[in-house]
Amino acid sequence: MDQSNSILQTAAERAASQQLGYQGALTPPEAYYLAQHLSGTVLVDVRSAAEWQFVGVVPGALRIELKTFPGMQPNPQFIAQLQGAVDPQAVLLLMCRSGVRSHEAAMQAAAAGYTRVYNVLEGFEGDKDAQEHRGNVTGWKAHGLPWVQG
Repeated sequence: MDQSNSILQTAAERAASQQLGYQGALTPPEAYYLAQHLSGTVLVDVRSAAEWQFVGVVPGALRIELKTFPGMQPNPQFIAQLQGAVDPQAVLLLMCRSGVRSHEAAMQAAAAGYTRVYNVLEGFEGDKDAQEHRGNVTGWKAHGLPWVQG
C-alpha cells in the first residue's frame, strides 16, 4: 500500500472511532502529503478573510469562508461557493484555525454530496500555548509546513 492510501486508511479509522459524519481526519503533515502527492486533492481554508490577511495562508489552498469576520456570521453561500470551485469527487481537505470550523465545514460538505471529505485536525494555528498564543504548539504552522503571510 502506498503512503497516500495508508494515510487515508488511518484518517478513516480516526473518523470511525470518533463517529464523524465524513470520511476522515488528518494531521497537518498527512494533509500536506496528500495535497502534494494525491491527484484530485483540494485543500480548502475555511477561515475568515481577516485570518487569511493577518495570520497567513497555505500557498495554493482554496479560500472559502465558512463564517465571516466580524461576528463570525455563517456564510450562507459556503456550499454554493464550494460546489462552484471543487468537484464533488475531489479529495476535499478542509482546514480552519484549530479544526473546529473545518469539522463543521466537513459535515456540511458531506451532507451536500461530497464523498471524500477530510478535516485537518489542529488547523492552521492549533492549540494555545501557556501564554495563550496559537501557532507554536500544534497546527500547520507549528509543524513547519509551508505558509505565507496573507
